[in-house]
Amino acid sequence: MALTVQQMLAEAEAAVPRISPEEAKSLVGRQDVVFLDVREPAEVEASGKVPGALAIPRGLVEFRADPASPARDPKLDPAKTVVAYCASGGRSALVLKTLKDMGYDKVRNLGGFKGWADAGGEIEKG
Repeated sequence: MALTVQQMLAEAEAAVPRISPEEAKSLVGRQDVVFLDVREPAEVEASGKVPGALAIPRGLVEFRADPASPARDPKLDPAKTVVAYCASGGRSALVLKTLKDMGYDKVRNLGGFKGWADAGGEIEKG
């Protein structure tokens, strides 16, 4: 049976814990945590990102996360906690569910970048 986007999002959100901007602020700069911005490059350019976050669009994350992929990004490490975000939280939930399926056990969804900014989170401009 085919899944709808709403069903896929519901499954992803059920599988991946949410984290508040306040909780996320305490994780910035930790060696055992990687922040992952899955928005498109133009979105990141327009608003900035969480300091030190990897900016990898949603469509490329699997290729950057798979140890067997030639496009692998070594900063994406299954031993680390991955905190992802996008514009509203949907793309990040889907990415994190996929990463969880790939063996990344410590995943957290920050949700939307606007929530981070509105909570006074530091912003790195590119």
